[in-house]
Amino acid sequence: MASKSNSRSTKDFVFLYLKGMAMGAADVVPGVSGGTIAFITGIYQELLDTIKGFNLSVFKTLKSEGIKATWKKTNATFLVVLFAGIFTSIISLAKGITFLLTTYPILLWAFFFGLIVASSLIIGKYIKEWNAKTIGMMILGAAVAFYITIAAPSQIPDGLIYIFISGCIAICAMILPGISGSFILLLLGAYATVLGSISGLVDGLKAADAELIVQYGTNISIFMLGCIVGIIAFSNFLSWMFKKAYSLTMALLTGFMIGSLNKVWPWKETCSYRENSHGKEVAFEQINMLPDNFEKLYGEPSQLWMAIGLCIFGFLVVFMMEKMAASK
Repeated sequence: MASKSNSRSTKDFVFLYLKGMAMGAADVVPGVSGGTIAFITGIYQELLDTIKGFNLSVFKTLKSEGIKATWKKTNATFLVVLFAGIFTSIISLAKGITFLLTTYPILLWAFFFGLIVASSLIIGKYIKEWNAKTIGMMILGAAVAFYITIAAPSQIPDGLIYIFISGCIAICAMILPGISGSFILLLLGAYATVLGSISGLVDGLKAADAELIVQYGTNISIFMLGCIVGIIAFSNFLSWMFKKAYSLTMALLTGFMIGSLNKVWPWKETCSYRENSHGKEVAFEQINMLPDNFEKLYGEPSQLWMAIGLCIFGFLVVFMMEKMAASK
């Protein structure tokens, strides 16, 4: 894996950074997975292999060969550049995407719908064997993802153990094509806890309040520890699945994306609301509806044709990204 990073040019790292930004943009919105972007841009397998490489042998290499050899062995440059792109995107695009979700929700969800439809077709192409097993696995994946999108979010739990478990599960979802980690946090009831801890830590740092810093800093540290443990353990399992049952794994991932389309359907009726980290009410539980019914219920235009246009645009964006990745 190290040799691949060493052979990259400056231009390659720029493209890697941009791919990270695309992953970060996807992870901002519940319902869209950064893992999907990693797959269609051709870095998914390398990401899994790199994460899988962080095990106890790293400490042995560090002790016997030093920092430079360890850095190369773990493909650390790849991770630094990729996560720099993800972080940049989350910081710079989160506010803009939140604004679009509030102001133009139908059009933005239509764009995401097109992205996921195209992504499912692309990943489906990698299924080498079509038989009863792969079809069954695809149906299973679609059913699981669909259930996740309609499951009622739980109440916000207390306790560091639950925060740790939430981190483990959410980070696994983030690297799975078709499953959104932020939406998993919503379902687990930990979304507000995590965001509230980040907000509380910032307030504590500004006020130099040691009690707040310790309280919320502990929550964030435990959550991040859960993420680290979860992603290392899950990447090993997923990598093993690719080696032992490639077509079945691809069928399952394709099913995940097909099932997740229920989450990004543009026209929704809001059944309940929650308070976000800024104290504003935002949609919590929603059900899908037809465009005509949307107009009748809310007395607003369904924006059907613009939504179809953006859906097609999102569809084409994914295929252009795939072709660009394939040409490199």
